[in-house]
Amino acid sequence: MIITRTPFRISFFGGGTDYPSWFQENKGAVISTSIDKFCFISLRKLPPFFEFKYRVAYSKIENVKCLDDLEHKAVKAIIKNSKVEEGLEIHCESDLPARSGIGSSSAFVVGLLNATYSYQNIRTSKSKLAIDAINIETNILNEIGGIQDQYATSFGGLNLIEFNNDLSVEVKPVAISDQRKKELNQSLMLFFTGISRNSCDVSKLFIQNLSANQDYLDKLKSYVYEAERILFSNCSIADFGYLLEDAWMIKRKLCEGITNSTIDLIYKKAIEAGATGGKLLGAGAGGFILLVVDPKKRFQVLEAMKEYVHVPFEFDSKGSQVIYYEN
Repeated sequence: MIITRTPFRISFFGGGTDYPSWFQENKGAVISTSIDKFCFISLRKLPPFFEFKYRVAYSKIENVKCLDDLEHKAVKAIIKNSKVEEGLEIHCESDLPARSGIGSSSAFVVGLLNATYSYQNIRTSKSKLAIDAINIETNILNEIGGIQDQYATSFGGLNLIEFNNDLSVEVKPVAISDQRKKELNQSLMLFFTGISRNSCDVSKLFIQNLSANQDYLDKLKSYVYEAERILFSNCSIADFGYLLEDAWMIKRKLCEGITNSTIDLIYKKAIEAGATGGKLLGAGAGGFILLVVDPKKRFQVLEAMKEYVHVPFEFDSKGSQVIYYEN
């Protein structure tokens, strides 16, 4: 039995510049952090007493004799990629809902890859986990999107991640003091809008508008380094919030579908209650909304947002881990 724990992530700045079709020409950068909300994957060899060879439990339960009969495309792709021949039982449990902008699909793929490598007694690096997850999602499952999530969930921590023209990626920890990190953490609030969506739908529109959004994306990339400067300075965290507000106003212009009237109303309500800035996480169209709030104003923001699920969180620093292993 093997159990992996892989964190979800919050992306602050630079989303969109991590799309290969963008950064191969322009370079890209993001600032993100993993949080203490996780995807748990358990994997074990299935005893040979059942009529089926694979048992996969997620939001539904699949019992199949043949791998090709699995409906879960990611599980099918990862098992085929691993070349494991014996029957397997796989369970997935998550702290947060899927399709909500917190990198859940990549956390699942990274976590299951980590479990299958451990099952085969293969040592692997966090970088290889991310690269292999990108290969599964992009080249096998043909999903459209950026590649920041795979690195954020594999490595864990508060990082500035740079995407180079030659397709190499550098993960640079934002090594601020524990006190400054605590100050940032205590100024963040996360709410679920109640809207789930498929990020690929928004990503397709985004890709189509890349050339038209050159100036916007250059600006969003510059905010990554400005945000880093703020975190290393003595500036108020409110400045981080104001910058996030500016970035959100730009991001919503990138393509149709990133926001809608419901999301705009939620955001307006939060700002009027005292939030200094915020953004919708992920590609857009729904999911979680992140806010920067002075700790003294948390109660009034909570009151204004009481119809939405508030998710308190702490920063994670460990990334994807095998937390249980029994041969």
